[in-house]
Amino acid sequence: MNIKENLRTIQQDIKEACSRSNRQADDVHVIAVTKYVSDETTKKAIEAGVKHIGENRAEAGLAKKEAVKEQATWHFIGSLQSRKVKQVIHEFDYFHSLDRLSLAKEFQKEADEGETIHCFVQVNVSGEESKAGVHPDELLSFMKQLEAFPAVHVVGLMTMAPFTDRPEETRPVFSGLRKLRDEVMSLQLPYAPCTELSMGMSNDYVVAIEEGATFIRIGTALVGNEATSN
Repeated sequence: MNIKENLRTIQQDIKEACSRSNRQADDVHVIAVTKYVSDETTKKAIEAGVKHIGENRAEAGLAKKEAVKEQATWHFIGSLQSRKVKQVIHEFDYFHSLDRLSLAKEFQKEADEGETIHCFVQVNVSGEESKAGVHPDELLSFMKQLEAFPAVHVVGLMTMAPFTDRPEETRPVFSGLRKLRDEVMSLQLPYAPCTELSMGMSNDYVVAIEEGATFIRIGTALVGNEATSN
């Protein structure tokens, strides 16, 4: 697994996708999803130039962050149980799965005075029952209700597209999230500038970028999957 080479390939894909969609490549940030790789591989990813690390399990993510001890921006990208907020709130820089008011309430409860918790609101654009997220029709109402939690700062929206071998099929999901993001931005909510879009993974990140992704979450295509490599 040559992480440097993989990162160069992804960066070239980003440049080409941004060129096609009249965007700046610097606007797209790569999050290395390290759930299925070792602490050592995570270190190598950072040494290769990765600036963002994503974990989706509380205890494992905290252990990895402690073991790696490298300068990086840490993202919690998985579903977060309210009872685990206390463990992670001061350890991660971004949370990608705010999907219910009870979670926002817990963020508010555990935040230090004056602290800002940077969140993405997860939206279930595809409508799959297996996926978490706010229903698109309920998003604007949900966003307005977040005003009650001043510690919560919504930087953007996140979604997961259905897994498919034909990435083009995911385009409506990504374009749908972009349109929802634009609707939220039009509200001009001071606590929810909502300028970012977290969408796209190893199999579909090129399409996601063409549709406006600013954060892409890449695991296998960047750092591999050591859990299945034996």
